[in-house]
Amino acid sequence: MNRLWIDGRAVAGADRDTVPVVNPGTEEVVGEMCRGTAADANAAVDSAAEALRLWRRTSVSERAAAVRAVGGEIRKHTDELAEMLTLEGGKPLRDSRGELDVAARTFEFYASLVEQETGRVVPSGSSGQVNLVVPEPYGVTACIVPWNFPIQLLSWKAAPALASGNTIVALPSPFTPFATVRLAELAAAHLPPGVFNVVTGLGPEAGEALVQHPSVRHVAFTGSVETGRHIAVTAAGLLKKVTLELGGKDPLIVGPDMDLTVAAQATAFAGLLNAGQCCTSTERVYVDQARFEEFTEVLADLVSGLRIGPGTDPTVDLGPMISRSAVDRVADQVAAARAGGARIVTGGRRPESPSRGFFYEPTVVVGAAPGSTLMTEEVFGPVLPLDTYRDFEEAIAKANDSEFGLGASLMSNDPALAKRFMEGVEAGTVYINDPLTPNCSAPFGGTKNSGLGRELGLEGLNEFRQSKHVHWDVGGDVKSYWPDVPVS
Repeated sequence: MNRLWIDGRAVAGADRDTVPVVNPGTEEVVGEMCRGTAADANAAVDSAAEALRLWRRTSVSERAAAVRAVGGEIRKHTDELAEMLTLEGGKPLRDSRGELDVAARTFEFYASLVEQETGRVVPSGSSGQVNLVVPEPYGVTACIVPWNFPIQLLSWKAAPALASGNTIVALPSPFTPFATVRLAELAAAHLPPGVFNVVTGLGPEAGEALVQHPSVRHVAFTGSVETGRHIAVTAAGLLKKVTLELGGKDPLIVGPDMDLTVAAQATAFAGLLNAGQCCTSTERVYVDQARFEEFTEVLADLVSGLRIGPGTDPTVDLGPMISRSAVDRVADQVAAARAGGARIVTGGRRPESPSRGFFYEPTVVVGAAPGSTLMTEEVFGPVLPLDTYRDFEEAIAKANDSEFGLGASLMSNDPALAKRFMEGVEAGTVYINDPLTPNCSAPFGGTKNSGLGRELGLEGLNEFRQSKHVHWDVGGDVKSYWPDVPVS
């Protein structure tokens, strides 16, 4: 699928450089991505800016119907899109279908929400006046999306942006471009040309041009802290709105009262979904020291029995990582932890089978030093480092000992512990007994280095709208505090 999507039509990439897209599960090239240039990005923004003139004035009900219909296209084409996501991103097909279900629900949610949240009447200064607060779009929004959940994370930006009257230019990851282009093609049946554009390419080229373009008034980005900082600094100089979700180092605390089998299952899910390549993956696990050895054994038994393989195999539990360099990075972190005295309970190596693909065994580590990279930096791989706590206050303190604050999980049926955790942990989302579950109705985002702003919920809608105050004196009479006009 060597093409871009600009102004409601496919733009062939025959005269442009290309980048191979590799199936992480087999290392086979599944297609060539058009390497969009700054000129391509500028053309997409110009198209979006032109389309904005009419789209922002389209009635809320018409915009809502179109956004809802995009969700319907995702449902209608789930099998096709899921296969694309699995071939280019590697995750098991069932997880790709789950991602698409979340994306469809997100479009449907914002179609309904925008019809309810249309502004408000506020108290006026006198009886002859009406005061309104009217939400308006920022304008052209650049949606820069990573490879781990390309359609889901695009929907968290595109759905509220489009429902609010913005037009968008999406930049998918060069690892996973094809499903995004296909979604724009499907959406074109319901959106005017130029409202939803896709430029495929590299961040320093096409991405930088989007961030720098004067017609782009909002940049919504999910990705690394380093890139997020660069976008924030650039956008600040141009006085652009930014929404940044920059990842995390999420803790999970196993309460002293919790059934260890249930806790192990939840921990394995939270840490190993998409081979641990989630921004909200559990990357630090804290267990009461009296039950630590027992929990470690239960978790290791569970993890060591998981089946590894390409996402197209319906029997696998764990798919590949996104690239060979990603596997190398995780292997280096585990090796450094081992050199620092940590013990690898299970995993800790590349599997012998499958012989091809970017795989790393699901790994349980104990005894990693508190300041090691494994305990402080985002791993983004299938590794679960375990540590102990003596009391619950120490557990919360260890959970908060991070530069990140995206999510945090507790496994406990003790309401007193749940309340202490909810109030004491520093995170944008708190999960109690159900980690990583998305909810379109609730805000998603982080504290500290995990980013700025929120996606999802009403908060996510308002990230894509700015308020206009309308102060209307209905009678139009002369006011006593105006200066008199001299009589000639």
